[in-house]
Amino acid sequence: MNQFIARTRNFLSSFARDEEGAQVIEYALIIAVVSIALVIALNALTSNGGGFGTFITRVTTCLTTANCT
Repeated sequence: MNQFIARTRNFLSSFARDEEGAQVIEYALIIAVVSIALVIALNALTSNGGGFGTFITRVTTCLTTANCT
């Protein structure tokens, strides 16, 4: 039983010192913040009477034809 406690203590202390997973968590937080910002931006664009659809139509027209207004 003492070996189990010693191994568990060693595992937990080495896990606490390990910093490799910190980068993954940082990247996940960045992705979460960017995703939330995109959702808020798209929500604001669509709440103005379908302004986002108008925007996409204008971009598509601008990219596929020479008439860009």
